[in-house]
Order: sequence, then C-alpha cells, then structure tokens
Amino acid sequence: MAMDPKAQVILDLINASGFGDVSTMGPGEMRTLMEATTVPSAVHVDRVVDRMIPGPAGEIPVRIYAPSSDVPLPVLVWYHGGGWVIGSLETHDGLCRELVDAAGCMVVSVDYRLAPEHTFPGAVDDAHAAMRWVSEHAAEIGADPSRVAVGGDSAGGHLAAVAAMFARDEGTPPIVFQLLVYPAIEHEFNRPSMVENAEGYMLTTETMRWFYGHYLNDPSEGDDPRVSPIRAESLADLPPAFVITAEFDPLRDQGVAYAEALASAGVSVTSTTYDGVFHGFFSMQAMIDQAKVAVGDAAVALRAAFGS
Repeated sequence: MAMDPKAQVILDLINASGFGDVSTMGPGEMRTLMEATTVPSAVHVDRVVDRMIPGPAGEIPVRIYAPSSDVPLPVLVWYHGGGWVIGSLETHDGLCRELVDAAGCMVVSVDYRLAPEHTFPGAVDDAHAAMRWVSEHAAEIGADPSRVAVGGDSAGGHLAAVAAMFARDEGTPPIVFQLLVYPAIEHEFNRPSMVENAEGYMLTTETMRWFYGHYLNDPSEGDDPRVSPIRAESLADLPPAFVITAEFDPLRDQGVAYAEALASAGVSVTSTTYDGVFHGFFSMQAMIDQAKVAVGDAAVALRAAFGS
C-alpha cells in the first residue's frame, strides 16, 4: 500500500531534519534532537505528579498521570521508546496524556536508565523494578493492584514484553495485559521488513544497529531473552497482548512474529498492522488519522482488559 498522504508530509519533514541519519551523531545529539522535535499535547489530565521511586542502581524518575476518580483506577506502566538510548518522560508526555484520556486509566511513565551510560541490563532492571513498585504501592497512588498492565513503544515495547515475562516467572505482580507498540522484540536485521524498510522511513535498519551498538555490551547478548524475548524458552502463560505494527517499519515483522508466537503458546493476542504509516506514528494523533485509530483501538483493548 502507498504511504498515507498525511504521514508522507510528516515523513518528509523528519527526513529533511536529518533525524533518520545517525551516522555522525552521538547519543547526546540524538537526545537533544528528539526533545526539540517533541510536540506538546493540549490534552488535560486531572493529576500529573513527578516523583522518584527506588531502583536497583539508584532512584528512577516516574511521572504519574491520573484522571479524576473517587475509586482506585486501573494503571498502565508505560516505557518510552528511543532505542534504549534516547527518549524521556518529556518526549512521551503527550502520548501518556492521550492514553489516560482515551482509556480512562492511570499511566505511570518510567524514565529508565539509558545507554551507553548504562548498558544492558540497566533498562530491563529498571523496567522490572518500576512494575513491581507500581503494584506494591498501588493504593498509595490511587491505583488498583489487581488491574496493572504494562506497555511501551519500540524499545519500550521490548521492555514491557520482558517485564511481563518477569511477572510470569516470579508469580508477581499479576499483570493483566501488555500493550506492545511496534516493539523491538528480537536482535536481528534480516527479516523482510528490515530489508524492505531499511531506509527512508524515519527508523532505519542502520539506526537499529546504532542503538544496539550502544545498548549491548557485546552482540552475543542478543540471544538473551531479556534482549530478544521471542527467543525465550516458553511464551506460555503470559498476559493477553495487543501488538501494534506499522507497514513501513523495519520492526514490523518482529512484532508480527511475536504476536504469532504468543498465539501459538496459547496467549490471547490481537495483532494489527496499520497501513500507510511508519515507525513512530502512534504518537502523532494530531497529524496522522491512523494514529487516532490506533490509539482508539489500544484504548478499547485496555478498557476490555481492565474490565472498565
């Protein structure tokens, strides 16, 4: 299918900015560029609180979003994208507000440690710790500990998938759902979408190599299920999932393959590839109609999982 016309306009602007070319950039420059191109959201949320929570290597910043409510609310623990190297609470503030508004749940956004300052498994360990903290302190923040979900986009989708595995393997906390938005689910560069969408669609295959090069201590770590959850010994008994992928995305086939693997393991899963859009579209509701559709679909899935 052809690129959606509105998505094409945004893609042309992104490519003109040089965001897709990381060959001469360092992590600091990439972070600055991502922050500078973040579009603020006008969505009002009743309560937004920044705080620090305990982590395995020091405190982890989180941002808690909540709609007005007199009763404990379901909560989505959200991990931002950015290849484990870039991204922050600020870059995903708008998306978190949109999810609160659409799904009627709380969102706790996690500012996990970034590479190369903190290589694997720093981000994974922080993701795990934040998930447990939200469950254990649910009453304190106005959340319902029996209705906790995990979610994230891109690298954040990877962290959500791994966090769900930790919860399954440890028997706690009880995660009811995982929202995986174009997740980086396997350390690979050869699936058809990695080749077909290698260049020109914001996220490039070379950029993924750049991200992994900063995140992993050695390429051999790519076989670790905490890096490539699709390579886990078993995917059985994981929480229900909604896997979102984009047609023009190098990571498309990874997400589709993970959804198929979850289904084969007996996990309830919905997988949707949104046509005519590229990696990152989910955060662009104000500009791309397909993003509105995808966020709406995610909200419906979350509400169903939460029983709300």
